[in-house]
Amino acid sequence: MYTVEELVAKAKQDGASDIHIICNLPPKYRKDGQVQDMGEERLTADDCVAIAKFLAKGEYDTFDRVGELDAADTFANNRCRIHIFKQQGVPSVALRLLREEIPKLENLGLPPAVLKLTELHKGIVLVTGETGSGKSTTLAALLDSINHTHRSHIVTLEDPVEYVYKPDLCAINQREVGKDTKSFSEGLRASLREDPDVILIGEMRDRDTIETAITAAETGHLVFGTLHTGSASDAVDRIVQVFPADAQTQIRLQLSMTLAAVLTQQLVPKKGGGRTLACEFMVVTDAIRNLIRSGNTPQIANAVATSAALGGQTMDQALVRLVRGGVITRDTAMHFAHEPEYVKKNAI
Repeated sequence: MYTVEELVAKAKQDGASDIHIICNLPPKYRKDGQVQDMGEERLTADDCVAIAKFLAKGEYDTFDRVGELDAADTFANNRCRIHIFKQQGVPSVALRLLREEIPKLENLGLPPAVLKLTELHKGIVLVTGETGSGKSTTLAALLDSINHTHRSHIVTLEDPVEYVYKPDLCAINQREVGKDTKSFSEGLRASLREDPDVILIGEMRDRDTIETAITAAETGHLVFGTLHTGSASDAVDRIVQVFPADAQTQIRLQLSMTLAAVLTQQLVPKKGGGRTLACEFMVVTDAIRNLIRSGNTPQIANAVATSAALGGQTMDQALVRLVRGGVITRDTAMHFAHEPEYVKKNAI
């Protein structure tokens, strides 16, 4: 039978990002965005149960009753994010390999203007994108940069704790939802009584969390959060649509005054193998504040496209730059673009 240590060691050696444990299939990992077999031997139901019990430790009974469990641990000297869930009555596992060290912000290939976000003193900064697009890594790098350059108090709310920070100039409290606090919204409300300067919210999932995040930004805190959206305008719409119709005008007003920036990420295949980061970056200008306030979010993309002087860029502009730089093909850029015709016309 495969051991978790062996699987993580092999995935790490081969540069894979995720491991999947599924009954009646060989263990699989995701390398360069593609799911591949790690061996030939298929996992039995007993194998899956044994691995799930090992990963869940003393919480297997809770998992067995509820049907899913999130955790984090270190195997083969690599910290991992763990999600155990049931399918057809048998445990499955999705295990994400995290970087051993928090990368330096300037080494992630982000737009240069993103580095200036660490100088903000208040407001909301959103990092958005699909699962596996590197949101957690970018947020960790942002916070660690603050850790090494500012004397502040950082409070994180995570589910689970992924990167573990080593406090330098900052005091840092990392709280895990389900262990250290009941929920994101309750932990966030409590954090306002903990004298924070910077707050990280692992995911802005519900109305209570979003309302409290806006309140935190209004009262002078710098708030970082994530959303699963594909553009800055989608992020604005997602936040507003969490609220009932009669509250949306007020939320648009508050969001227009507190939102500082939105960074949207996706990982796209490079020429010759591997993946590279493509980013949309919106710096919230007065013009964009007016669009948010008026509900005219479809025009946000145009405003971002014309904000190059402030470091802004749309996803399609980022993809065109990658094509012109010889990093990705034009076909790849068109596949990942919001407006393929724009890329087809400009990526030459």
